[in-house]
Amino acid sequence: MKTLVSFFMVLFSLFHARQGPLPKVFSGERTDIIQQQLKQQAATAFQAQVLPAPELEWAQRRRQLKAAILQSTGAVEHHALPLQIKETGRTQLTGYHIRNILFQTRPGVFATANLYIPDGKGPFPAVINMHGHWKDARMGEMVQATAHSLALNGYVCLNIDAWGAGERTTDEGVTEYHGANLGASLMNTGNTLLGMQLTDNMRGVDLLCSLPEVDKERIGATGASGGGNQTMWLSAMDERIKAAVPVVSVGTFESYIMNSNCVCELVPDGLTYTEESGILAMVAPRALKICNALNDASRSFYPSEMLRSYKQAALVYEALHASDKLSYQLFNTVHGYWPEIRETMIGWMDLQLKHIGTGAPKKEPVFSLLPPAQLLTFPNGGRDSSVTTTASWCSREGQLLHERLLNEKIDGEAKRKALRQLLRINEKRVLKQAHNYSSQDGWKRIALETTDGSLIPLLLRAPRGKNKDYVVVTHPGGKDSVPAAVISELTTAGKGIVLADLWGCGEQGSAAATATDGSLPPYHTLARSALWLGTTVQGRWVSDLQIITDYLKMANSEGRVVLNGSREAGVASLFFTALGGKVNEVVLDGSPLSYRFDERAGIDYFTMAIHVPGLLVWGDISLAAALTGKDILFRKPVTMSGRLLSDAGLAAPREEFSLLRKRCKQPGQTIFQ
Repeated sequence: MKTLVSFFMVLFSLFHARQGPLPKVFSGERTDIIQQQLKQQAATAFQAQVLPAPELEWAQRRRQLKAAILQSTGAVEHHALPLQIKETGRTQLTGYHIRNILFQTRPGVFATANLYIPDGKGPFPAVINMHGHWKDARMGEMVQATAHSLALNGYVCLNIDAWGAGERTTDEGVTEYHGANLGASLMNTGNTLLGMQLTDNMRGVDLLCSLPEVDKERIGATGASGGGNQTMWLSAMDERIKAAVPVVSVGTFESYIMNSNCVCELVPDGLTYTEESGILAMVAPRALKICNALNDASRSFYPSEMLRSYKQAALVYEALHASDKLSYQLFNTVHGYWPEIRETMIGWMDLQLKHIGTGAPKKEPVFSLLPPAQLLTFPNGGRDSSVTTTASWCSREGQLLHERLLNEKIDGEAKRKALRQLLRINEKRVLKQAHNYSSQDGWKRIALETTDGSLIPLLLRAPRGKNKDYVVVTHPGGKDSVPAAVISELTTAGKGIVLADLWGCGEQGSAAATATDGSLPPYHTLARSALWLGTTVQGRWVSDLQIITDYLKMANSEGRVVLNGSREAGVASLFFTALGGKVNEVVLDGSPLSYRFDERAGIDYFTMAIHVPGLLVWGDISLAAALTGKDILFRKPVTMSGRLLSDAGLAAPREEFSLLRKRCKQPGQTIFQ
């Protein structure tokens, strides 16, 4: 190990050296195999999700779906938790008033919101109105307009800031996108952004039910875009919602795959047990009206996709003798909650919750939007610390889970089994055939074909002299991102070199996914798509490493194998070895020492490939290193935000890694440089 350490000290001192172009394994135009595979898997999942028609059979299926959704999303029902409503401001308008409030959604967690309450004697029907990715969150123009219109038509309306939005962003008064790596960080703690929103919204219904001004038997839900998505999930999970109007949000989960959707619309493993039609059907026999735009830019919400889900859900409504409670309407608009859609929603709510009218659109009354500053729960700054942000939640939960790890009894085999399940590894995927192409620039060009139809591109340079060792070098940017210094030093040492493009990397990448990512962090599209279909990027990389090392062992049974992975690829190398991968040593360069969230700044240092739902509930990087029983070298380790750790900052990790290694009763050592 000391020799290896010295070697890599020299090797990585030239980390940023420039290199010339490496040979390509494949020639000419490449087929986007990943896109085709994921699309095919999604199509199969859609086709397989047949909803049971008999009433008793559906009742059982609905219970199963609810339990699965709670498990997948991390959502919790806290109906007995005190609401602790705090009012911080009130505005009287003609015919109604608005309260600026704060209320408890989880123990010690408070949400910011507005209540629009009609004048006069109640109780009134009520509607929880959820926002999408609009500017100013609950105070945005379309969200606010919906609330004004509802209040003027005799409805109590609750506008709530979605988790991580509005007054719930990391820095008070600073707008941020709650998705991407920030929202995805919740998954590492065993939660999801969708689950946090769902929990908040169920508590919003608790709040409405607690108000003397509200008739708790007449509560509806609505919202557009991401708010429409929340409407669908809330109405499916909470039977107190008697009428729901999701706007420009219903499509199919199949259409989410390889498309640009937010992390707030992600349910890990969702497509392994349901389609969107199943969630819509869970609303039955309660009233549901779907509103979509003919000119929506997102294919996830195309009317054609919505109709596929609608037709399947309609079968359940028919079986429950509630066909009159399900309808849809298309509008000649673009994405948004426009006046004609709001008028349709009001007329339909009148029919379903007030039992008046025919359900036809109702002319929207005249009102004036308020400046967002007038609706703030904390108008002069000084936000209450009880308003938990994604950053503060992840930091706190990570610390609590870390303390549990250091004190729990460790069963190594049970932990390995649990890790494999977390990574969602396909154990049936094996090497089918190795394709050997002509050598170029001293590199053997090889493609490993797997039984699932994938091709893993390799550039291989055999060891020289008596040396039989191979170093498998991986990088999340693909083999072209491997520094020239690494290749040069390995070559000088006579080591065999394997430059591998893991799933989604380099020549095994997906042009469609990269184009869809746009300005979002790399692997945004692939990570979400994989999770919907029941796998993870890390799991796919572990599977690729298994196939690569199996191939090397077949070709060179006597040689040692060292894995040298950069950043997220280094983590996959560690996980592979912890699961019993046949390697001798692992080197991680620029990889994190822990999955714990440390700070908001730099949250996109790692790509979306890093996330593994529930990883911190299982353990952490230190536990994975302990389970390997091999020598592990961390070169320039960092935090999850990419902060380089000083010698002083490495003292606690050294102690932790050593402690867990002893408790797991495993040989080897972990060294940090």
